[in-house]
Amino acid sequence: MDFNSTFKFLVESFNKENINFAIIGGFAMQAYGIARATSDIDLLVIVDDKDKVKQILLENGYELKHESDDVMNFFGKNLSRGRLDFLIAHRKYTREMLKRAEIKKVLGGRYQIKTLTIEDQIGLKVQSSTNDKTRYNLDLADIEMLIRGNKDNLNLDLIRDYFKIFKREEELDKILENAK
Repeated sequence: MDFNSTFKFLVESFNKENINFAIIGGFAMQAYGIARATSDIDLLVIVDDKDKVKQILLENGYELKHESDDVMNFFGKNLSRGRLDFLIAHRKYTREMLKRAEIKKVLGGRYQIKTLTIEDQIGLKVQSSTNDKTRYNLDLADIEMLIRGNKDNLNLDLIRDYFKIFKREEELDKILENAK
C-alpha cells in the first residue's frame, strides 16, 4: 500500500468536502511516538458524512467490502490504494472523541491530520479487546505502550471511565502499577 498517495488523496478529498474525520489505530499511535506496524489506514468519521465518504471512495477506485451502522471497510481495486477501515461516530462517546481530536503530524510530518487523543485511542482499544477476544493481546500491548510512553500527560479519569464501562478497572490498575 502506498500510504503517502493514499493520505494525500484522503486529506485533499475529505477537506474539499468538509468531512469531519480523524485517524485512529496504528497511524494515530505513530503520531504519538509509538512505533506500530500497520497495513491499513483506520479512521473515525462522523455519521453525517458517511454517505459522502462512501461516494468519494467508490468513485475513486475503492470497493466497499462491508458496511454496518458502526463500520465501513474498503479495499482499493489497485493494490497501491490498500485497505481503509472507518469507524462511524454516531454514539455519544465516539462523537466526543472526534471533537477532542488533535492535529498531529503523520508520515514523517508530511501531513497534518486530526488524530484521536491518546486517551480516546485507549478507549477504542478497551472496547475492541472486550468485543473481540482475538484482539485482546495486541490491544492490551498497545494500551500499555500508550500509557507507559505518556503517563505524565494523561487524563486518567477519562481512561478509567473507559475501563469502567467494560468492568475492567482492575486491569487498568495493574497497567498503571507496571508503568511506574
